[in-house]
Amino acid sequence: MKKSLQRGIISGLKTTWTLGKIIFPVTLIVYLLRYTPVIDLIASWLTPVMKVIGLPGDAAVPLVLGNLLNLYAGIAGILTLDLSVKEVFILAVMLSFSHNLLIESTVALKVGVRLSVILSVRIGLALLSAFIINLVWKGGGEQAQYGFISQKDEVVSGWGAIILKGIETAAMGILQLAIIVIPVMIALQILKDLGWLSKFSNKMVPFTKLLGMNGNTSTTLVTGLLIGLAYGAGVMIQAVQEEGVSKKDATLAFIFLVACHAVVEDTLVFIPLGIPVLPLLLIRVITALLLTIVIAKIWSRQKGLSQRKEVTYER
Repeated sequence: MKKSLQRGIISGLKTTWTLGKIIFPVTLIVYLLRYTPVIDLIASWLTPVMKVIGLPGDAAVPLVLGNLLNLYAGIAGILTLDLSVKEVFILAVMLSFSHNLLIESTVALKVGVRLSVILSVRIGLALLSAFIINLVWKGGGEQAQYGFISQKDEVVSGWGAIILKGIETAAMGILQLAIIVIPVMIALQILKDLGWLSKFSNKMVPFTKLLGMNGNTSTTLVTGLLIGLAYGAGVMIQAVQEEGVSKKDATLAFIFLVACHAVVEDTLVFIPLGIPVLPLLLIRVITALLLTIVIAKIWSRQKGLSQRKEVTYER
């Protein structure tokens, strides 16, 4: 047990260092950008797109904040706007699929997944879901009634104070990462040494096969589902390296997880917006399942055709 604890701590610290080198500078840069005209400028460029998906132009601001930072920044942006229930629900679905793009996309690269795949899936799902909801849902015209607010964004003035606050925010991000990742790594190391992790992977084989993946992808899937892409990245990177997860399986796992990750936190966090969260969860889960299964079948079919062509050519 002592050796498992030591290996888990070392693994957690290494992971925190690896991801911290990504999270700290990205968080600091984006935080500083909030005090420049850049975010408002990007939002103004997106205004024409907003009209197509049934949103007012100023709704681009929470989308930009959410995609550059995280869900909490996006929600803080929503709380400053007077929107209908339908408009808030559309924003919630979009942000569920596409948020924290800079950090979570960099994490995907660390696992070996192509950046173009991740961005296409996340942004594509966000836009497509918004278009369909706007087209299909005829209700939700009443004004949204926001509930409790978990935290207020602190207003800072002066570039010296802004930079210090940005460094503090980025450092807190690393601390939160360590608080989550190190215990998870210790627990996984203990489960691995006891042989329980392999037993769990075996039980997950039917589900992973349904999604077109091998059983050794189960750790990656469960980690991402429970604690998200950013915080679960260390476990996922380790699983890919140590459990021999193929590039195909890693890509399929990330396609599933970009549509549906951190299902508990990322669903409950929208409760203060006064929208129905169960449909939000179902949209994410069903979309993730269908999208991954379809892509896996297309991938397998293309591989089969390629192999038959090779055999024919050799003859």
